[in-house]
Amino acid sequence: MNKEAAYWIALAHLPRWSHLKVNNLIIKFYHENKLSIEDFFQLPESDWKNQYGIEYKEIEDLKKTKSELANNAFLAETLYNEGYELIPITSPEYSKTLKDNLKVAHSPALLYVKGNKQIMQEKSIAIVGSRNATDKSLEFTDNIAKLASKEYKVVVSGFAKGVDKQALDSAINYKGQSIIVLPQGIMTFGSGLKKYYKQIVDGDVLVLSTFFPKAPWKAELAMARNPIIYGLASEIYVAESSDKGGTWSGVVDGLRKNRKIYVRKPDSNENNANNLLIQKGAIAVDFNGNPLLELDYKPSLTEVNQLSLIEPTVNYENKILDLLKTGEYAVKDIIKKLQLTWSEKKLRDYLKSKKEVETINKKPMRFTMKDSTIKQISLFD
Repeated sequence: MNKEAAYWIALAHLPRWSHLKVNNLIIKFYHENKLSIEDFFQLPESDWKNQYGIEYKEIEDLKKTKSELANNAFLAETLYNEGYELIPITSPEYSKTLKDNLKVAHSPALLYVKGNKQIMQEKSIAIVGSRNATDKSLEFTDNIAKLASKEYKVVVSGFAKGVDKQALDSAINYKGQSIIVLPQGIMTFGSGLKKYYKQIVDGDVLVLSTFFPKAPWKAELAMARNPIIYGLASEIYVAESSDKGGTWSGVVDGLRKNRKIYVRKPDSNENNANNLLIQKGAIAVDFNGNPLLELDYKPSLTEVNQLSLIEPTVNYENKILDLLKTGEYAVKDIIKKLQLTWSEKKLRDYLKSKKEVETINKKPMRFTMKDSTIKQISLFD
């Protein structure tokens, strides 16, 4: 791997290339054509184009990253000398759970790790939740981490304050194992490595990143890190979520993918979005993580209203179209009149997707129902 490390760094961080595009290329040259990554990079440009269907702009990307191989080789040597390891998606040491959950479309091509990489092959749970979690949520997190440690399950967390940090510290406290998934490059995690040095050396903590090793913390990296947390886990427990942010979007995405997600059932006086996630299909659990029967559960009026604001229903969309029957409206006017929580971009994209809506190129851009549509609707009123 040391010899190929520079090539894997190059391929994993190609600008503008999605995980899907990179992984499809790996499938073709590695699995189908039985080429090493080094052999692929040594192919002439004509083979990249004719055998692999790589377009001109993408070939330029490959040429540019190929010119940086010497720098990547130096970086790889530095990583190995400092005790880091690189695990490509073709390696048997790559997390099978991650590949199974994220599939070819979203699995990162390369993992940077430090610590006991065997941890990735063990049964695992993720405990996620708010940075500003309540004491009750932190107690729940501690309890789930304790139970996981007793059952020899690895606890996966993201090293943010609140629930993430509690999950990690509780797993360590109960002599369990944990994976820290970083929102930054692994070489920029100096203070964290010092704090958990003993646990890393003892094999109880694995530090993992999918980002370029020297990448600093960024909010967008924190959001991009969240699917990795969910992907590394066989089970997902939610201590506390608001109706937006990383925990919310991660759970909603997981539910769309038919993942089983367990959400702490909140008390009636709590102000969070846990019940909304349960209404969306998450499994309500008690303080010990045991599933609760929700057959008799009915959301409060407030929760129903919140749900309709967060994820619009057909009736909500009908209100927008009904308004457009009465005249021409700018996006801002529609949002104000109907008190929508949508962003202007989301509403604009929605209106442009509707065949019956006419776009009027004024400043600001306006929308209305097409004349033929208005006539047809009026016939059925």
